Amino acid sequence: MTRRFRQFLAIDWSGAKGARQKGVSLAIADSDGGPPVLARGPWSRAAVLDLLLDDLPEDTLVGLDLGIALPFADCEAYFPRLARSPADAPELWALIDAVCEGDPHLAAGSFVDHADFAPYFRRHGGREGTHFRCDGAAHGRGRFRVTEQRQAAMGCKPYSNFNLVGAAQVGKSSLTGMRMLHRLRGHLPVWPVDPLPDTGSVIVEIYTALAALEAGRSAGRTKLRSYAELNDALAALGSPPVAGDGAIDDHSSDALLTAAWLRAVAHDEARWKPPALTPQIAQTEGWTFGAI
Repeated sequence: MTRRFRQFLAIDWSGAKGARQKGVSLAIADSDGGPPVLARGPWSRAAVLDLLLDDLPEDTLVGLDLGIALPFADCEAYFPRLARSPADAPELWALIDAVCEGDPHLAAGSFVDHADFAPYFRRHGGREGTHFRCDGAAHGRGRFRVTEQRQAAMGCKPYSNFNLVGAAQVGKSSLTGMRMLHRLRGHLPVWPVDPLPDTGSVIVEIYTALAALEAGRSAGRTKLRSYAELNDALAALGSPPVAGDGAIDDHSSDALLTAAWLRAVAHDEARWKPPALTPQIAQTEGWTFGAI
């Protein structure tokens, strides 16, 4: 693949409550080189949506650190035994946004508390839904998409998007992100739910741990909490260092490292053609860019 993208924007997302989220960080790397740069915050989810709708530079590869869909292939449905279970990812996004219409700041509390959908999630207070494990499967971390199975095979430690408990959970951020993806429908394609266009900007799902592994970090040390650690990882990806000394929050370092990683690997055609990615999986579960 030719180097057609001009900018590489990595967004560390958050499912936290409130008008602004400390966990939302944005960093951009230019195709011409130079260190990745943090976009000045603090950011809200709504502000990120506005940026992607109205102020995104041309030909930008946008990486969102969230799951763009729920597991489907394992049970042949997002919500098995539910009559109105969506048929594909865009239908899922639309359903979540409709159920959460009254939730401010793109929150998704109404969805996980809804009587139809709560049985599929693991929530706080020991509330594991009766369908959390998909027909009684013993997998303690919940249902996985095919791409999450590939992440695990690569040495990562993914969690189910149906899990809403614990520091490593990604369910809340994924659900809030799906509300945003619905509102971006028709404005920005989302690979691989949408085909990769020949020109223009596109969104991909990212997992910051993949960038850290490729930068030489071990599976247990994917979080970078100092400028020294960050710059060592950036150097491994062929990127110049960022200015700074001492500690850095891992939301910022995740965004900075992943923006540089996207710039380093986006031209690799194999990243866009993982062997396990079928047309059905593309439409229902999506994929994590870089999970081969």
